[in-house]
Amino acid sequence: MISYSKVIEGASFSPQSQTEISYQPQQLICLDDSGYITRIIAPTDSDYAAVKQVAQENDILTTLRSNQYILPGFIDLHIHAPQWPNAGLALDRPLNEWLDTYTFPLEAKYQDTAFAKLVYDDLVKELLANGTTTALYFGTIHNAANLELAKACIQHGQRGFIGKVAMDNPEQTPDYYQDASAQVAVDQTEQFIQQLNELNQTTNLKQTPVITPRFVPSCTPASLQGLGDLARKYDLPVQSHCSESNWENGYALEHYHMRDADVLNQYGLLTDKAVMAHGTQLNEHDYDLFSKQGVAVAHCPISNVYFGNAVLPVNRVLAHHVKTGLGTDISGGYSPSLYQNIRQAVMSSRLLQDGVDNQLSADKRGVPDSGISVKTAFYLATLGGAQSLHLQAGKIAEGRLADLQVVSLQNNFQTETTDNIFEKLMYQTSKADVDQVYVQGERVR
Repeated sequence: MISYSKVIEGASFSPQSQTEISYQPQQLICLDDSGYITRIIAPTDSDYAAVKQVAQENDILTTLRSNQYILPGFIDLHIHAPQWPNAGLALDRPLNEWLDTYTFPLEAKYQDTAFAKLVYDDLVKELLANGTTTALYFGTIHNAANLELAKACIQHGQRGFIGKVAMDNPEQTPDYYQDASAQVAVDQTEQFIQQLNELNQTTNLKQTPVITPRFVPSCTPASLQGLGDLARKYDLPVQSHCSESNWENGYALEHYHMRDADVLNQYGLLTDKAVMAHGTQLNEHDYDLFSKQGVAVAHCPISNVYFGNAVLPVNRVLAHHVKTGLGTDISGGYSPSLYQNIRQAVMSSRLLQDGVDNQLSADKRGVPDSGISVKTAFYLATLGGAQSLHLQAGKIAEGRLADLQVVSLQNNFQTETTDNIFEKLMYQTSKADVDQVYVQGERVR
């Protein structure tokens, strides 16, 4: 009999497509020593009882309660790690004012690595507690602090994609918090790549460096070009903001006489490993460009309410075959929970479909066919994010990474249909209901 490192017995929900989920009421999920799901055994399989017995005898069996369910771990496609202390602050301010008054002063504090260690240790634990097994992080301009973020991910067992933020445009960044020049921005990015690769030699859970121009306004053409060159040289992921707001979108049009997606593409930053956050102002031309280049969109529904100046039309983005996942956008988004963002994604889509101006007649008020189901939002938080990062994760299937969460359903007073159970889990799960979390087969909480 094949030996396994862990066996989990219980019910599971997993995305099958953008609109469908699968439910297994009982199964054995068998993990190998490398942290992958090597086999899923149904009760009807002839060796179910034998595998379960051997797992019990070797003390590697975890059997879930009747109200517990296994889900794929969530993938946060856009989060500003240094902004965690500001979560929930000043969300009523315009984006450029929010950056200048609250965000940049906070991020400048990460020159102090002790402060960075304190914040990042807390943030990584908080995300794992909410079922987030992988996170795509913006760091700061400080490499020592960015390495503290990587160390926190390694210590607590989270898969991190981490970027040294590049921002060298003196007209759009404060003198106390900017790269001294385009060359410094590029050189420091390359140094961080090398430092993180060195740190990875000490762990099985590899952290991935990410090329990270903050956004078009904060970078000069020289730094954008240099970062595009690095992305190609090292074949690394890229992250930035794109068409995030009226202000950002207008900046590119005024200064480059082209859309910010075209600016980023011009410098080699729109690749099939690129994840662009927000995208509320993207148009048909941009969708086609993203689809052609293989670029992913990080949908940040809570943050977009405050800073996006529009609702991302998720169905339209998906119809253009653009990879799409979900992000919290701490601290533009106030919550570290992707459950909260799943809910907001559905709510925002309904507002887009129905419209919000009651002075317009119903037939003119909304955008038809814009509503998404909670199953689609779940897909964004799992398989959509995995595809965006080229990860073999995001669903419960043989050959996939064992990035899993076990959650409890508390509101359990009557016999429910499968869909009812799933919807309750999506709408009612809080941090307190996330009982177990596994990353690459290791239980991390």
